[in-house]
Amino acid sequence: MILIQILAATFLISLIAFAGVFALILKKELLNKALLVLVALSTGALLGGAFLHLLPEAIAIKGADLSIFLYLLLGFSIFFVLEQFLQWRHQHTASPTVKPFSYLILVSDAVHNFIDGLIIAASFVINLPLGISTTLAVALHEIPQELGDFAVLVYGGFGNKKALLFNFITALTAILGGIIGYLASSVMQTSMIYLLPFAAGNFIYIAAADLIPEIKHQVSLSRSIIHFVVFAIGIAIMLAVKYIH
Repeated sequence: MILIQILAATFLISLIAFAGVFALILKKELLNKALLVLVALSTGALLGGAFLHLLPEAIAIKGADLSIFLYLLLGFSIFFVLEQFLQWRHQHTASPTVKPFSYLILVSDAVHNFIDGLIIAASFVINLPLGISTTLAVALHEIPQELGDFAVLVYGGFGNKKALLFNFITALTAILGGIIGYLASSVMQTSMIYLLPFAAGNFIYIAAADLIPEIKHQVSLSRSIIHFVVFAIGIAIMLAVKYIH
């Protein structure tokens, strides 16, 4: 039953790769505004997932052990190094000003999605509500990321259909990560708990290093208020998920 839940969750996450279709439908100006609202929502969801779900669950199981916070820092640091090493950053605008490193984007996305699969698997193994909240946090983050990645691939020379296809193929590594995470949980049950603070570190890094700077580019007071309200809604959603189960 747990494996089915993991497969369903990771498959749904993989389908978000087709969010790039909206980049073809919406006008450029409207897409830019929609992306930033989604970025604000996903920022709140990621921080809410880290501080309201992943860390409290790890502490409840393991206690306020130093190792929990070391793995939190490890998760944060590894994503920092990964981003620097691959010369990659998440794209959240419809017209990114980057060099055409499309294949590098695909490789880094595959790695990132695989890690997402591992994290989702570990969460469902702990309990169903944690699995749902983690999947939701990942999904809300993936939507603006996949829209941005699609734009980067097209910018880098991919045709629209090819960009969607390759984006989806790399997204399928989330399913692989989910399966491996589930299989590993049966032989490394005690070790899987450390994926929770590790994931929290990932979530905090993405929110703080990639998403918040994008939101802060806005100088309009009205837009800033809207983004903060949506950011708060993202946190509220994760808080609601914690108590509605």
